[in-house]
Amino acid sequence: MNCEIVVGDFGLAKLFDHTDSHVTTAVRGTVGHIAPEYLSTGQSSEKTDVFGFGILLLELITGQRALEFGKKASQKGAMLDWVKKIHQEKKFDMLVDKDLKNNYHIKELEEIVKVALLCTQYLPSYRPKMSDVVRMLEGDGLAGKWEATQRAEEIKCRAHDFSSSQQFSNRNDNYVLLVQEMELSGPR
Repeated sequence: MNCEIVVGDFGLAKLFDHTDSHVTTAVRGTVGHIAPEYLSTGQSSEKTDVFGFGILLLELITGQRALEFGKKASQKGAMLDWVKKIHQEKKFDMLVDKDLKNNYHIKELEEIVKVALLCTQYLPSYRPKMSDVVRMLEGDGLAGKWEATQRAEEIKCRAHDFSSSQQFSNRNDNYVLLVQEMELSGPR
């Protein structure tokens, strides 16, 4: 007997009338699992499914639904932001479903959280393909993908810091120019 566990999200399939063949631009899906780009544009892709799968992984890890998240005092904000914070602080005991009663391997938990975080990156182009997700869950390729993502994130943060300092510098320059113009345009 093969007891392989299969998890699925039928929220989207339930909403469709399968006898209706027209295309709709209305956003449909399980609230809390909807990728940001799909929510804002209505455009769906394989990467929107990857995002939803990442949220599903987080729900399985935490034992909480994304939509109902935040009811506890220790949980402020959206599930994804909270998980990122817990991951950075390496406080996995706060993250995992209490019903597991410490019956898990911390290394495996950390790897699954990393896969979920890769799946739920804001930009679709940064999310892995589902075939890569399967490989990572089977223990192949996660380390390389995670390191590459972390390096890209560092570069993005440095670029943002530089851009912010340039904007501040430009604002100061503009302010100096404005003051000089005001001084020059005074009474003669």
